[in-house]
Amino acid sequence: MPKRRIMIKLSGEALAGENGVGVDPTTVKHIAKEIKEAYDACDCEIGVIVGGGNIFRGKLAEDMGIERSSADYMGMIGTIVNALALQNSLEAMGVDTRVMSSINIPEVAEPYIRRKALSHFEKERIVIFGGGTGNPYFSTDTTAALRAAELGATIVYMAKNGTDGVYDKDPRKFDNPVKYENLTHQEVLSKNLNVMDSTAAALCYDNNIDIYVFDMNIPGNIKKAILGEDIGTMIRNKKRSE
Repeated sequence: MPKRRIMIKLSGEALAGENGVGVDPTTVKHIAKEIKEAYDACDCEIGVIVGGGNIFRGKLAEDMGIERSSADYMGMIGTIVNALALQNSLEAMGVDTRVMSSINIPEVAEPYIRRKALSHFEKERIVIFGGGTGNPYFSTDTTAALRAAELGATIVYMAKNGTDGVYDKDPRKFDNPVKYENLTHQEVLSKNLNVMDSTAAALCYDNNIDIYVFDMNIPGNIKKAILGEDIGTMIRNKKRSE
């Protein structure tokens, strides 16, 4: 019986630690340890998509007067930096890992080829996807949804930096927010909930891919989420929820 295939979406800011920018070695080691624990405990194939907000953000591009496409490419290169940092931490812990990039940098990462990625999964390697989609105007949330659809993953785990699920309003800005335990893709789109960008949410909806939102800052939560413990918000297609 084939193993369950999953995607974990990490924000770039999560790799920065308390500094908020750059790559914090201690934080990266901690995240790698969390992923390894999940890998060891869960009988599944794991892909990881990492953002680049700790390296370069759109607001900075606006302040510098950088054109949108160029800024997006700079962000995509930042995701490759993060992917390499995470790969090295995982491999130092004995986890066989490959970085695949949508932007061609053969000296440091394999080019993303769907069949090659599937081969890595079959060999029980963790695959980290850098370079976003390879095109501007698309977020790494969309990359996570796209890779999940292409590679047959059943769920995207949205590992949030300090947010333990989906709320009806931003819990960091408003009093008495209400947390959702379960949602449908249709509700995420119609209520404009801040889970992932609308393109990514629509891709998951169209391809019957579940989304699970949880707080990655609590030790052990990545493993708990993948094992099915109730620590966040589950988003499913209405047809599968009924």
